Amino acid sequence: MTLDGSHGEGGGQIVRTALALAVALGRAVSLTRIRARRPKPGLQPQHLTVVRALARVGDAEVEGDALGSTALTFVPQALRGGAYRFDVGAERGSAGAVSLLAEALLLPLARAREASRLTLIGGTHVPWSPPVHYLADVLFPALAQLGLGASLALTRWGWYPAGGGEVEVRVTPAGAGRGFVALEPPARPAITGLSAVSRLPRSIAERQRRRVEERLAAAGLGAAVALEEDRPAHGPGTLVFLAVHGRAGFSALGRRGVPAERVADEAVDQLLGWLASGAAVDDHLADQLVPFLALAAGASRFTCPTVSPHLATVAWVVRQFLPVHLEIRNTRPARVALAPGQGVVP
Repeated sequence: MTLDGSHGEGGGQIVRTALALAVALGRAVSLTRIRARRPKPGLQPQHLTVVRALARVGDAEVEGDALGSTALTFVPQALRGGAYRFDVGAERGSAGAVSLLAEALLLPLARAREASRLTLIGGTHVPWSPPVHYLADVLFPALAQLGLGASLALTRWGWYPAGGGEVEVRVTPAGAGRGFVALEPPARPAITGLSAVSRLPRSIAERQRRRVEERLAAAGLGAAVALEEDRPAHGPGTLVFLAVHGRAGFSALGRRGVPAERVADEAVDQLLGWLASGAAVDDHLADQLVPFLALAAGASRFTCPTVSPHLATVAWVVRQFLPVHLEIRNTRPARVALAPGQGVVP
């Protein structure tokens, strides 16, 4: 099978999704024109880490796994669970996102014969990627509905740009897996939150939390917002994270010159926007779920705010690998339905 790596969103997501499915299904795949439309085409350091990690888990033969490569051939031999250690920042010494690597590895390891323990080093809280709290509070609880057991322990925070964070992810295989159904948002969402700082004054975390509580109270909502200070890390950083368990998560990172209140506002605005959409899950969870649901034995249906480029691209990749019935309606909210087709091996 050969896939155009510039299709749709045309970024690292095609690489991660295609190789994860290749390992999960034991199918060879070739990618061409990898990130061809991006300012820096080809495989970048964080993508190489994913390629090589999936190659280890799938005992794969690989050609083209080099910095800047726009073509890759990946031939998995055998899926093996167990204990693994991967450093996302090893290729460039910075804060590559461990959450994206964890997500890619989770898909095949959910189908392994044995349980797995992953030690992942890199960026735990970086721009343009979900923080690891999103995995623990949103993705993993959603996947638990399929029968997949996954847990995460954060032992060292890895803020951008220093990185160097460490998490341990444990995965219990799911077997065939059940379907996932979520068509309506929670009637009374139980919102949880976190305001955290490393190597910065506690007062910043307090200001973030206070702003979150004020904004949500004004919207008629409550939240249990925890405060964590002096989290172990190589560098400084601040975070606001808000979640509805197994449905949605929203985060904002502090930046130099940005008031704590504005950081809080960014996370709250995302949350309120999702609630106003009437969707059952957020856009990030939507595209994360689709590959797992495509491999499940049961049918699935859910709604999300929009048909994001990431969702459309993941759906395209899944259709190349599997004869699933996958329907996406570009309504408001968007509707996604999946059912196993003939040839799908639980």
